[in-house]
Amino acid sequence: MLQLNRFSVFVFSVALTIVSLALALFNPWFLIGVAVFGFLAAIGVYDVTQTHHSILRNYPVLGHMRFLFEGIRPEIRQYLIESDADEEPFSREQRSLVYQRAKGVEDKRPFGTRRRVYDAGYEWLTHSAQPTKIDSFDFRVPIGGPDCKQPYDISLFNISAMSFGALSGNAILALNKGAKAGGFAHDTGEGGISRYHREGGGDLIWEIGSGYFGCRTADGRFDPVRFAEQAADPQVKMIELKMSQGAKPGHGGMLPGAKITPEISEARGVPMGQDCISPASHPEFSTPIEMMEFIGRLRDLSGGKPVGFKLCIGHRREFMCMVKAMLETGIVPDFIVIDGKEGGTGAAPVEFADHMGMPLVEGLTFAHNTLRGAGLRDRVKIGASGKLVSSFAILKAIALGADWANSARGFMFAVGCIQAQACHTNHCPVGVATQDPRRARALVVPDKAQRVASFHKNTMHAVGELTSAAGLLHPGEFLPFHLLLREGERTMVTGDEIYPYMPEGFLLTDGEDDEKGYRKRWRRSAADSFQPFDTETRRGA
Repeated sequence: MLQLNRFSVFVFSVALTIVSLALALFNPWFLIGVAVFGFLAAIGVYDVTQTHHSILRNYPVLGHMRFLFEGIRPEIRQYLIESDADEEPFSREQRSLVYQRAKGVEDKRPFGTRRRVYDAGYEWLTHSAQPTKIDSFDFRVPIGGPDCKQPYDISLFNISAMSFGALSGNAILALNKGAKAGGFAHDTGEGGISRYHREGGGDLIWEIGSGYFGCRTADGRFDPVRFAEQAADPQVKMIELKMSQGAKPGHGGMLPGAKITPEISEARGVPMGQDCISPASHPEFSTPIEMMEFIGRLRDLSGGKPVGFKLCIGHRREFMCMVKAMLETGIVPDFIVIDGKEGGTGAAPVEFADHMGMPLVEGLTFAHNTLRGAGLRDRVKIGASGKLVSSFAILKAIALGADWANSARGFMFAVGCIQAQACHTNHCPVGVATQDPRRARALVVPDKAQRVASFHKNTMHAVGELTSAAGLLHPGEFLPFHLLLREGERTMVTGDEIYPYMPEGFLLTDGEDDEKGYRKRWRRSAADSFQPFDTETRRGA
């Protein structure tokens, strides 16, 4: 029925063309109907066979209404920006920016900024009177500490975790082919390495969640033999242990057995017809020390590839427990990815998406300063994810402590996502977040893979231009003082006033409590337990 609804205008146009043609044999006036309905039928034939617009392949004829409204949008955009909720106009402009860069369309804009520059919260970067000249915008970050035998030079901007199962096979293939063409990395998400990841041939960050998909035993525990086999693939460049994700930290999940296809079963290593459970916590460890030992085990089993973990910061003391375990065991992850709670997913309860977990800026600065305080920041690289779409957002994250950035939303836009917010229904209109092969066919892989590569290339070009304008030679040179924020109409502050870098090693020395509470939480953290060191005082997590 849904298939008929999507093609109804096209089908009726063809039918009415035939009927009008038959009636025209008796009355020539029906030739007008032949012309009108034949024209619509011809448009429909073109729509289902063209390769550039997913929405038209899934909604022939009818889909042109969307482009009609897009055509008149510039005249009403200012009204929308001023009248919509705070978040939506920003998302709309983000999406427009991605489409321009993915399609290689000029992203210049007349009449200056559309931001209210005197409103509280407005942010900008400082520029130099002597801009630098940067010859290459292929910015790289080396990942791999002293215990890593196969270090990896990661791009400054990469595809964040999105699983096959959440996204269609065509979407995964387009993303991975784009990553290969552009020379950047693609995070698999916790759904395992699918045939579409392998076919694309792009660099992979293999994310391992609590379900251990792709390296699990029949009862859902970790399988070291299967892990070693998968990790040995040269396409796998880094291993990422998922502790939590920003959109639903601490929640876990379940893929109903009815939704498990043979391809999902193959990628995840789960049986057909049975519910696929992702526990809220990892069954292989329960203390910070055990967590670090597990990370060390993954590094050994992978042949010395970079191993790290991803989390959304929750109880700040618990992250400090992890850092203390690094110091006690001597096992230090090669990287940590901080996921902001503003990140998205198609499967988060509303309250989790809105109110559980720490936003990226606060989580990133806390993790960065904790590692500095423990004297480990030079050994651990930090990635950041959570609505990082524009070059400014990337540079802001780097200024506040990140080494590189990941984006899910931006690359979803690049493969054609229109934010229909139907991810959980299997009825994605553009074939991105669906397992329906009839809908997924709308996403033409070669075209969208090129857009993925173009989005990355043009975004890195913009990052390079901003870096040059600031008088720097590499984005990694941005520091908090390069960022200014408006507090009110007459006041502004520099980033280092709000998000200062704490002194190196300060947590390892005696001293007075700081106003942000780092020392207090450090005293209450322990390497052998995630529980408060002082069990009688549970406040101030």
